[in-house]
Amino acid sequence: MASLGIEAEQEPLLGDHTPGSREGDIIETEEHYKSRWRSIRILYLTMFLSSVGFSIVIMSIWPYLQKIDETADASFLGWVIASFSLGQMVASPIFGLWSNYRPRKEPLIVSIFISVAANCLYAYVHLPASHNKYYMLVARGLVGFGAGNVAVVRSYIAGATSLQERTGSMANTSACQALGFILGPVFQTCFALIGEKGVTWDTIKLQINMYTAPVLLGAFLGILNIILILAILREHRVDDSGRQCKSINFEEASPDEVQDPQGNIDQVAVASTNVLFFVVLFIFALFETIVTPLTMDMYAWTREQAVLYGGIILAALGVEAVIIFMGIKLLSKKIGERAILLGGLIVVWVGFFILLPWGNQFPKIQWQDLRNNSIPNTTFGEIIITLWKSPRDDHNEGPTGCPIEQAWCLYTPMIHVAQFLTSAVLIGIGYPSCNVMSYTLYSKILGPKPQVSHP
Repeated sequence: MASLGIEAEQEPLLGDHTPGSREGDIIETEEHYKSRWRSIRILYLTMFLSSVGFSIVIMSIWPYLQKIDETADASFLGWVIASFSLGQMVASPIFGLWSNYRPRKEPLIVSIFISVAANCLYAYVHLPASHNKYYMLVARGLVGFGAGNVAVVRSYIAGATSLQERTGSMANTSACQALGFILGPVFQTCFALIGEKGVTWDTIKLQINMYTAPVLLGAFLGILNIILILAILREHRVDDSGRQCKSINFEEASPDEVQDPQGNIDQVAVASTNVLFFVVLFIFALFETIVTPLTMDMYAWTREQAVLYGGIILAALGVEAVIIFMGIKLLSKKIGERAILLGGLIVVWVGFFILLPWGNQFPKIQWQDLRNNSIPNTTFGEIIITLWKSPRDDHNEGPTGCPIEQAWCLYTPMIHVAQFLTSAVLIGIGYPSCNVMSYTLYSKILGPKPQVSHP
């Protein structure tokens, strides 16, 4: 068993899959092979859209929250961001156990429908006369609950691939998840061009602007995903050698089917990979979450500027992530998954270390009624910000800068733009590397067994 794991670890990531490419006399018909991989690719899309559901509004939540409810503060923003993860944490074991006893289509469709409904609720959080921030909290929590289908996706793909195929397929799964996290803000950036006012559909009281257009797109993609799952997804299950196993939607096993292999699971390794995945996901979620409030406070960006420029930065990280995924495919052949995971964590640590504030320049203080009387001190960062600033004057933006009620604004040095961009590049290198490797190692430890039984 140990030698088998070592051999599997040396297999290339994201490799090609062809029928009959597995070892041994395993016969798989062309029709079964195509159906199996069509289903897997549909779940790649599901994983991508689930991650996009988190990140597509992450750049605009803070300015939107400030706009719809003046009583919302930075602490409540933390609860709104956390509600997605809390909802996902509650839903993942529920949908996972459901998929262990019923066809996986059921929890997938229900979870995506919940996400679609939650996105529609988010588009209307501006309507109530009061307590708008709580409606946003509920909407984001329900989007997270719908995103709990990642456990079903991961379990299906692990069970529908042989050991030889699993490294590549799980790497693709985590690549889709990571790209969803990174590219979600790209969609938000495109919609930032609509502006805060946008257009209003009076018949149904729907405002389509830079805050609501992304979630409406998410709802549309969710409906499309449901249609594809109904039309294409089929139940498939194979053992480590690629032999077809009995699946839920089979009344009885065929002669070619075998029972699930039983064996001991290294519980320490399972717990370790779960902790590592938590750390990796926390790292990027933290960075992606603080981009908007950080840039608004540090660089005195307006709401629209923070959404637009932050989205551009994360879009660049998305391109960087694609390159990293391609590089991992080649690098994993030589040094293995553990070395890449360790290297990625080190790079991320360096990125956050660089992000620490130092120097003697402080952010512009936001005065509600008084002009900032600080002596101008032109720096490289301010020059860049000046070049980025939009020429149009929007009088609805309100005051900019670091709010005076935040005491740290008075004594915390400003993070220079060059600092921020360097840190973003390093985190953009480390996150996709760690994400892919943690997923891949976890899938190898558990094999084709129901992965949701091992949280």
